Amino acid sequence: MITNVIEFHMNFFDIIFPLNIGPLTYRCPDAFLKTITPGMAVSAPLKNKITKGIVMGISPAILSGNIKEIQDIHGDSPVLSDRMVKLLKWMSEYYIAEQGLVLKNMLPKEAFTSVKKRKTKVLSHSLSEKLNGEDNGTNVIKVNNNLVADLIKSFKKETYKTFLLHAPSSSYEDSLLTGILSETSNVIILVPEVCLINNLYILLNRSFGERVCLLHSELSRGQRSESIGRILSGHSDIVLGTRSAVFAPLKKVSFIAVLHEHSSSYKQENSPCYNARDVAVMRGYLEKAVVLLSSISPSIESFYNCRSGKYTLLNPSFDIKTPKVKVIDMRYEKHIKPYLSKTITDAAAKHIKNDKKIIFAINRRGHSTLLQCMDCSHIEECPACRIPMVFHKQDMSMKCHYCGYTLSKVPESCSKCKGYNIQLLGAGTQRVQEDLEALLGIKALRLDSDRAKNKSEVEALIGATFTDANRIFIGTKLMTKRLGSESRFAMAAILNTDLYLNLPDFRSAEKSYQEILSIIDKIDPDGEVFIQTRMPQNYLYKCLKNYDYNSFFKEELQRRRDLSYPPFSKLLLIKFITRRDISGKVQNIKKPVDDVEILGPYIEKNKKGENEYKLLLKSSLREKLHSTAKSLLQAFKNQKDVKIKVDVDPVKI
Repeated sequence: MITNVIEFHMNFFDIIFPLNIGPLTYRCPDAFLKTITPGMAVSAPLKNKITKGIVMGISPAILSGNIKEIQDIHGDSPVLSDRMVKLLKWMSEYYIAEQGLVLKNMLPKEAFTSVKKRKTKVLSHSLSEKLNGEDNGTNVIKVNNNLVADLIKSFKKETYKTFLLHAPSSSYEDSLLTGILSETSNVIILVPEVCLINNLYILLNRSFGERVCLLHSELSRGQRSESIGRILSGHSDIVLGTRSAVFAPLKKVSFIAVLHEHSSSYKQENSPCYNARDVAVMRGYLEKAVVLLSSISPSIESFYNCRSGKYTLLNPSFDIKTPKVKVIDMRYEKHIKPYLSKTITDAAAKHIKNDKKIIFAINRRGHSTLLQCMDCSHIEECPACRIPMVFHKQDMSMKCHYCGYTLSKVPESCSKCKGYNIQLLGAGTQRVQEDLEALLGIKALRLDSDRAKNKSEVEALIGATFTDANRIFIGTKLMTKRLGSESRFAMAAILNTDLYLNLPDFRSAEKSYQEILSIIDKIDPDGEVFIQTRMPQNYLYKCLKNYDYNSFFKEELQRRRDLSYPPFSKLLLIKFITRRDISGKVQNIKKPVDDVEILGPYIEKNKKGENEYKLLLKSSLREKLHSTAKSLLQAFKNQKDVKIKVDVDPVKI
């Protein structure tokens, strides 16, 4: 009797579909019972149509009534290995997201829809030219052979281990990688931005040929299909890509490398808000693989994991020449412009005279940063976002850089006191360009999102940095993020560094360190870097000047310990998004919980004009944090006009 019940129960399987829903249970016809297994692709009825999904396993539920049947099984083997099924379940639990939504991110659309097979051009025109042309700065630099040997030993043990490489330069990261790939197979390599792939692909392709394939969001459906096919067939066993490449369908994984591991681009903004770096570590654990995280400025959390013994630190001893960092105290410096020191303009003139290239970094685009009333000190703000609006000279408009709200002309009077004594203050990239061209007598190339609206325009601007026609480059993070390690300048001037430190973010100093160091990484070893500040005594500038990451880490750790911020606690951000007023209800569900601090609600308008109610949860106990979050979510579970976004380990708050 018991045997019959078990046999009956074995006919039911849980299936997930690439939708924002959990597992659904279906009956498996007897004809499929001998072949069906977790991870296989099947077709089953869903909402009056037949849909492809993935088998998660035998259903634990005892069911009765009219249960729908599986219609077909696709292929002879699982699409997802048992390790990937476990990874999917872990991500669903950890990031508090439905399994179907995780599946949608884990498998490309091509896994669920038929794609016409045809010969596809996987490489862009510019990348093809580079592969067939000059070396373009991809020469391999010398690396520590002992580090290579230690990593290769770990591969042979076929056990999980995570290393953190504190690299002296981005080029060192790339060179170490090429040094160890010849000794292993079944590799996933992650980089944070698509624009950083090209030069690394050239380097790897020259050494490993068609073993290397690309997997990232800017591939066409056909290109992505071809890459997936090459991976599944075993033709390519080195997968290079961005965030989603962490899910590459290799049948076995031996090694995962996460370059520039500190980058916030590894964190997905939409649900599930996963961090590809952390998912890479978990996949490495499940695959019994070696994981290498690397960065010239590691994240505080990863470096702390080395301190606590979770990761193994690789800190190569190196004696290389580095650019000289000079901190300019703007309180006492002679100013050529309110935002620009004489020291910097004099140095720029010297380098230009010697036909050298220089870069000016500023983290605001536009012509002037602020429109301020000299009578009441009011600064013109976006009525929706409540942030300062920015003047754009090309169309004489004021724009909000959050929601895009635009005033077609500059107001003649103050919106608060109605006075007429208003002035444009500060300097964005447009004003810096105009002033420098006038001061130095040479045309400057500006790189920001006003100049580059699409991929081809960005590529054209980045390509222009390699020509001799341009000497001065002015830009925002758009430029510094996209310039590869092969870009070289004689000088950098970072004009408004104090703005980085004044962001409402406990990680502001860490992000500032990482961003400034990424600019320094692009300067010639015998070049110079100028940092303008009114706070030269801040530990950030002292540590940057001395290339002293260890002291910076100790200072940051102490500050975070005092305030109970990560890595000494865990954070979880919940957003309730709706067009109606639910402030009272959000406030009511915020009840005291032992060992969990609940901050908020903080209310703001998003780009769509919707109300966003934010609750920030903080606790040193991960399980308590998750259980509290789940209980808060229950209050709005069935309210269709309230969208909920859960961000575990948020990077932006």
